[in-house]
Amino acid sequence: MLSPLDPAALPGNVTALRTLLLAREDEHAAELEAARNGLKDQAIQIEQLKARLAKLLRQRFGSSSEKMRGAIEQLQLMIAEKAPSEPEPEPEPSTADPEIQPRRRKPKRKPLPDHLPRDVVEHAPACACPKCGGALRRLGEDVTEVLEYVPGSFRVTRHVRPKMSCRCCESITQPPAPSLPINRGLAGPGLLAHVLVGKFCDHLPLHRQAEIYARDGIDLDRSTLADWVGQSATLLRPLVDAVGVHVMSAERIHADDTTVPVLSPGNGKTSKGRIWCYVRDDHPFAGKAPKAVLYCYSPDRKGEHPKAHLAGFKGILQADGYAGYAGLYHQGVTEAACMAHVRRKFIDIHAETKSPLSLEAIQRIAALYAVEDLTRGESAEIRLKVRAERSAPLFADLRKWLDTTLSRVSGRSEMAKAIRYALVRPMTLGRKNWLFAGSNSGGERAAAIYTLTESAKLNWLDPEDYLRKVLACIADHPVKRVHELLPWNLEGVRHRLDQRDAA
Repeated sequence: MLSPLDPAALPGNVTALRTLLLAREDEHAAELEAARNGLKDQAIQIEQLKARLAKLLRQRFGSSSEKMRGAIEQLQLMIAEKAPSEPEPEPEPSTADPEIQPRRRKPKRKPLPDHLPRDVVEHAPACACPKCGGALRRLGEDVTEVLEYVPGSFRVTRHVRPKMSCRCCESITQPPAPSLPINRGLAGPGLLAHVLVGKFCDHLPLHRQAEIYARDGIDLDRSTLADWVGQSATLLRPLVDAVGVHVMSAERIHADDTTVPVLSPGNGKTSKGRIWCYVRDDHPFAGKAPKAVLYCYSPDRKGEHPKAHLAGFKGILQADGYAGYAGLYHQGVTEAACMAHVRRKFIDIHAETKSPLSLEAIQRIAALYAVEDLTRGESAEIRLKVRAERSAPLFADLRKWLDTTLSRVSGRSEMAKAIRYALVRPMTLGRKNWLFAGSNSGGERAAAIYTLTESAKLNWLDPEDYLRKVLACIADHPVKRVHELLPWNLEGVRHRLDQRDAA
């Protein structure tokens, strides 16, 4: 801002005074122009901030306005529990007298509450001594109590294994200990399935589950629940890998990723990890293969991660415009455009500004979706023919409209960004590639469990009942036959009530 003139300092010469005033007028005009430019920049920034705020509010409080096939719900995961996958290191040796070194105490297992109902499973002993064939007499018994969960209540299953001694040779025989998902563990398969589904499907953190169980008189520490989650994920890993093989053998895969807050050990802060989602769903294309989804975790969004996940994949990849996928398209993977991501940007703008341009973009894209509805489930030949006849002209008009509109709007506006995003995606139709944790280890476990629960849902199965049946037998199931436990192969699993008709 110009400082006021001091009358005493003004020149007495008229010409000099006029020159001074003209110079100050030029300075004032320059200041006004700078202020106008600043206001323009500020207006653009305010527009961008309002758009971001509206988008966040809709994500937090609003209902989704989009329905896209093959899309998965965004993961809402805070891995708040520290679930160590390795035993804690031994304390460093001290120069002090080893006789007085403190010894680490193992936590003492608390007895299961007496008020819980008990189901007794009698394990029949051998009829005769396995060594000499002599008659057996009862010597005593060992009892293993396992805390189990059936929907709506806790129960204790008592596995009673009689000890028998031989009257002839005095040798002792006993039925083998029951096979449990976690060796020498307290939890049965039903309880493990309940904890896993509570955390990864119902979004109940482990400390909240511990509080819920405490109301039933069950004292389960959060660290115990975290250990169960880790051991279950390890036990289920061969089955997760089998799902991955099925997904990667598809002709086409739908890919997406989302951020995951991950607690950084030691400083109490969170970093931003990623969970990648790869979906196989051939049903819209008249395919008969079972639906499945593979989740993978990474500590960041570097392109090396999808490249590693899809190392053996050579089919069609439908994804957003993330540059990290570019390396795959030079290694035998065919890129497919994703109009859902393009459409979403225009929807966000229209929800905030009610812009006629954003509405027209949405309507033009909706016309393309209408064509797809006509051919959903048809053969590839029919879809290609209809798209060439009806969708190709729509795409050509859309491309022309986008180019014209981009020249009319501010280059720094949200509308311009949405148009530029749309224009970098492949827009041609006449080709066959158009289709429509407390730690990093905690993120990997989450990805493993999500793979199984979400694949079960895609096949209309109750994820808790599925995990219960899998955990009851997988510890003794031959790895070579792990495919028998895949959701679409395992019999007797209860269907989801909300999807029973679809099955």
